[in-house]
Amino acid sequence: MGSFDFVTIFFLVAAVVIFLQLRSVLGRRTGSERPPFDPYSKRETVEPADSADRGKVVTLPRRDADEEENPFAAVDSFAPAGTPLNDQLRAIVKADPSFNPKEFVAGARMAYEMIVVAFADGDRKALKNLLSREVYEGFDAAISERESKGEVVRSSFVGIEKADIVGAEVKDSEANVTLRIVSQLISATYDKAGALVEGDAESVAEVNDLWTFARDIRSRDPNWKLIATESEG
Repeated sequence: MGSFDFVTIFFLVAAVVIFLQLRSVLGRRTGSERPPFDPYSKRETVEPADSADRGKVVTLPRRDADEEENPFAAVDSFAPAGTPLNDQLRAIVKADPSFNPKEFVAGARMAYEMIVVAFADGDRKALKNLLSREVYEGFDAAISERESKGEVVRSSFVGIEKADIVGAEVKDSEANVTLRIVSQLISATYDKAGALVEGDAESVAEVNDLWTFARDIRSRDPNWKLIATESEG
């Protein structure tokens, strides 16, 4: 997706209620907020004892007993030992012991939908929390072009069929993980006169993407950001 023709690639979504709920966990930095929301790490739910706070959820990292004994247990159950992917994921765990590939994929699926929805809504603030500077600039340019033309995207996110890790590596202090994501979207783009210019409001389109997420392993910030996108047609 080097050209950042994101309107063609995403056929974007309008799951507004879900997105607003997800966006609320990102919040705004005030200096006294809780640690940043991390959709990639394993978490357990702790219910507040105070009835006044019931309904609010506090999430904390958790490691299984077998992971304490064997730090690569989660990797070995995810990718067979001795395979290139297993070796690559082990390198991530060596650099970042909190990394769990299964939980990462679950978080990446959530992030994918959040990014697609935010792009459809033109929500630049949400995108800044999820994208690297370079990728954000591409998204921002695409949104600005759409706005300048007065185009409107009406779409629906059907779901993700598959999300698989296909590669991982550690570059200096940065951990990178690449996923192949197959999703289904319904989308139609209309010009300012209401005429259809792209897509089909009745058909489900399959989208195949390669997305790479990265995190600075020296940072206390647990969040991963999208650093590269590529369409597989």
